Amino acid sequence: MSDEHNKKKEQLEKYSTTDEGKMTTNQGQKVSEDEFSLKAGERGPTLMEDFHFREKMTHFDHERIPERAVHARGFSAHGEFQVYESLEELTDAEFLKDPSRKTPVFVRFSTVAGSKGSSETVRDVRGFATRFYTDEGNFDLVGNNIPVFFIQDAIKFPDLVHAVKPEPHTGIPQAASAHDTFWDFIANNQESAHMAMWAMSDRAIPRSFRMMEGFGVHTFRLVNAKGEANFVKFHWKPKLGVHSLVWDEAQKLSGKNADFHRADLLEAINNGDYPEWELGLQIIKEEDEFKFDFDVLDPTKLWPEEDVPVKIVGKMVLNRNVENVFAENEQVAYHPGNVVKGIDFSNDPLLQGRLFSYTDTQINRFGSANHHELPINKPVCPFHNNQRDGFMRQTINKGQVSYHKNSLAGNQPEPATEEEGGYVHYQEKVEGHKIRARSESFKDHFSQATLFWNSMSDVEKEHITNAFSFELGKVESKSVQQQVVNMLGNVNLDLATSVAQNIGAEAPREGGSDVTKASPALSQINTKFEPDTRKVGVIVDDGFNGKELIAVLDELKEQGIMPELISDKLGVKKGNDGAEAEIDHTFLTSESVLFDAIYAVGGDNENKAFYQKANYFINEAFSHFKPIGGTHEGAKWLENNNMRGSAGVVVGDNPEDFAKEFANAVAKHRHWDRELV
Repeated sequence: MSDEHNKKKEQLEKYSTTDEGKMTTNQGQKVSEDEFSLKAGERGPTLMEDFHFREKMTHFDHERIPERAVHARGFSAHGEFQVYESLEELTDAEFLKDPSRKTPVFVRFSTVAGSKGSSETVRDVRGFATRFYTDEGNFDLVGNNIPVFFIQDAIKFPDLVHAVKPEPHTGIPQAASAHDTFWDFIANNQESAHMAMWAMSDRAIPRSFRMMEGFGVHTFRLVNAKGEANFVKFHWKPKLGVHSLVWDEAQKLSGKNADFHRADLLEAINNGDYPEWELGLQIIKEEDEFKFDFDVLDPTKLWPEEDVPVKIVGKMVLNRNVENVFAENEQVAYHPGNVVKGIDFSNDPLLQGRLFSYTDTQINRFGSANHHELPINKPVCPFHNNQRDGFMRQTINKGQVSYHKNSLAGNQPEPATEEEGGYVHYQEKVEGHKIRARSESFKDHFSQATLFWNSMSDVEKEHITNAFSFELGKVESKSVQQQVVNMLGNVNLDLATSVAQNIGAEAPREGGSDVTKASPALSQINTKFEPDTRKVGVIVDDGFNGKELIAVLDELKEQGIMPELISDKLGVKKGNDGAEAEIDHTFLTSESVLFDAIYAVGGDNENKAFYQKANYFINEAFSHFKPIGGTHEGAKWLENNNMRGSAGVVVGDNPEDFAKEFANAVAKHRHWDRELV
């Protein structure tokens, strides 16, 4: 299915307009004046009969809807998904059985805690929600970029969100977990220990939406046509690998470009560098449910990939940006209960609660149960039922009957049989007394937190230690600080001791964990490293070597790298051989944190002010462990800063050799050896 035959795109086109032609009111009356309200004389009072003013102002006053309670700050894109080979042995979901079928998708990435206008590079979990517009109905995989969650039971979700949101007596801090109530919650609800480790890791400050993994978080079931079921966890594996910012860089980006992540996604799609992920499945047979050292229904636990391998089954490509952020990004209403035949739920208590909550929260946002009729939410297949009326109903249901069963309409619409595609819930046998309790198998809160710690490289462990130290350093309550340190003692004594020393708390004298197991798949050191779409800031001044610069830039572009030229002024800089270079950014409009690497070219001018500004770029990038290249005058700058010979610093006079070595350095993302020296 090519893009021009994308069913969802064709459907959305029916609701789209370019607003060309003569201006009208919403009732279709052409408007003759839109600059001045109707008044009694040029200096007289405005008249109530001015229907155009009333309509315009009233509509403006009602243009905003309540933002999401969580995941308010987000951005979306359209694309398509295609399975590599039929999965009919596992599922009866048609879009997972037909390799020739391309299914339209709509993906929304988001932060969790912050309000709609908050920064995108804060330390936080990222939402990763995917809607598949299948021919059998909408399937929503509503997950995160982290495979586990803070709580085991949905009844705790209001408590978690209340704790992480700005504290009610001050409204501070925005989009941040570094405050008393959040860490008080963590310390007193220690099922959160594993998730807290992830949240303090580099996973919580991603470089790009395009460089995040996605996880369904919960355990679902896949059910085939024979009624046979397997437990499943869903994974999205990014083509570009999993990469992150460093904390100082993330904080600075919040001020320099609060829209950094959405701008990155918009630019990549506009450039034709379509983001890609592969869909992976972890499968556990029902008869193997109790063969592991974790409960498959516990959302605070992952399934180690070394124990339960991820089977790659398909690919998703995002290839079209939204046309209207409100109509699409804000009005999309995901729901984990939107499933198609062949996909069913498990008894994960967090998932079960979400199945109720999402319908309720969408009605609160839209003021109506008819949000499924909004263009972005409509399935691409027909839908028929006896649901009627309500605020903003759009469908005109013909006929006198709106109930089942009936004879007046020939019992239409009638339920479909299983053979006709009717959804049949998996027939799981369930027995038990009514009880408010937690399974004993859910009560191990620290083994996987230790597994995660054991799986990290030394530099990742240092980042986690620093993150805990930063967050707890912002906590005012000494008691809460100590409680969290004591909790960390159950994960790893070295971690707890280091954090305690950094914040002035008492290190635990006993505790620790005897878990020695590690999962290499959890470390970002073991991810893919590619130079594709990496952005390099190239610092250029008059008098540069034109032939050399052109050769280097051409080679970098050949490697998929995106060079952008920076100088003291916009316009054209001239080389010593007459070559001209169009400047993209100035030192005023740009910062090193906006680039993946810096290439210092310089020129032949002895401009001290220029050198000072360039020097700031270079030193900041160096402190963030980014690749840095230099040729001619730029190489001298690096030497003056004692950078030459450091990991990830490349200098050279041969353009071709330099460009290849620099591209390799860029592909490595960061050069942590600087930190370990």
